[in-house]
Amino acid sequence: MELAMAELTRALQDPLLDAMNFLNEVAERFPDAISFAAGRPNERFVTADDTANDLRAFRTYLTAHSTRPEHDVIRALFSYGPAKGIINDLVCRYLHVDEGIETVPEAVVVTVGAQEAMVLVLRALCRDAADVALAVAPTYAGFTGAASVVGMPVLPVSSGDDGVDLDDLEAVLATARAAGLRPRCLYVIPDFANPTGMCLPIAERRRLLEAAERNRLLIVEDNPYGIYAGHGERLPTLKSLDEGGQVVYIGSFAKSVMPGARVGYVVADQAVTSGGRRTGLLADELGKIKSMITLNTSPVSQAVVAGRLLAHDFSLVRANERVTATYRDNLDRLLRGLRVRFGGDGAQAVHWTRPVGGFFVMLHVPFRADEALLEHSASRHQVLWTPMSQFYPGSDAGARSLRLSCSALRPQDIEPGLDRLAALVAEQSSVVAS
Repeated sequence: MELAMAELTRALQDPLLDAMNFLNEVAERFPDAISFAAGRPNERFVTADDTANDLRAFRTYLTAHSTRPEHDVIRALFSYGPAKGIINDLVCRYLHVDEGIETVPEAVVVTVGAQEAMVLVLRALCRDAADVALAVAPTYAGFTGAASVVGMPVLPVSSGDDGVDLDDLEAVLATARAAGLRPRCLYVIPDFANPTGMCLPIAERRRLLEAAERNRLLIVEDNPYGIYAGHGERLPTLKSLDEGGQVVYIGSFAKSVMPGARVGYVVADQAVTSGGRRTGLLADELGKIKSMITLNTSPVSQAVVAGRLLAHDFSLVRANERVTATYRDNLDRLLRGLRVRFGGDGAQAVHWTRPVGGFFVMLHVPFRADEALLEHSASRHQVLWTPMSQFYPGSDAGARSLRLSCSALRPQDIEPGLDRLAALVAEQSSVVAS
């Protein structure tokens, strides 16, 4: 039996899905290339001993806080569990300690990574073809990909000089509503955003919340990198500043505990009503959808996260001090290396963002940095990076930009990697000049 592509979901025709597979395929074909492409945590900080200790700590905690026999407690870790999770109370304590977010276990859904959280939120908000999401551009490709799978169009909002162009936000909302569309949410990464690495200033955060409340618009705040502040104080999350219930907050333990555990969460404390009567929280509705998608998040994976939280008094900032120092050093090396090779004047043909934490830097170049050039870069120069085109879906805005990630690199690979990148830039710049 054959299936015509036209008979399958239109999401499979989204070039973004092919782009993600292409990046993985190039990395596999050129294993000796130095990769600035991977935006994942540094794997040398994940050990089997740590995982065993985390599991043991949570088992001890469960036994001490349960009236059931120990063998029943242990069995619960190896079976199915509630769709909304088994560590919700501990997640709440972590959010209080590290993020200043006050919430209740009932408002939390523990998900299979932050990616599932995005799918659940979008699926809940997308009632019909009139519903659309907004996202600050450039946008994390995982969000636009999730929206594509759900069947929800994403309208870009300009980032502006301070992180979100609020005038453009108002204009996009007005245009969408005039066209009969219903803007349901605005997706934003306020801290060390993927792909730019930049942070939303505190004053801009407050103005964004005011604009969201004025326009009856949910903000979907994604915060996978916020604990990795390289220099200066961490800024308060939008959710911690939220007084009107405008923010749905998504987090991930993949970056801060264990990538392979695939545990994320969403705080959705907005009230849901029917016929003027309150029926529960948005988190309850997300739990219903989750029960039909993944049933539940692995209790063993949740136990690993819980054990880490317990071992560090619910502070992943403290638990990751050594990791944060490594990322800070890598980012400093990367920014210093770019300055040495390309100069420090922002007016230069080659210029870049200057984050103070997180994983990413966005580099602007005077030539087209697409998948074809990435293939050439890998084979000829043995260096990998990420084309920015995948962060501007449906637009050519990122055609002359690329993303560099420093999180997964060994410090000793950054200088030779930048030498290879500089050789590529020199080569392509000369082609443009001729």
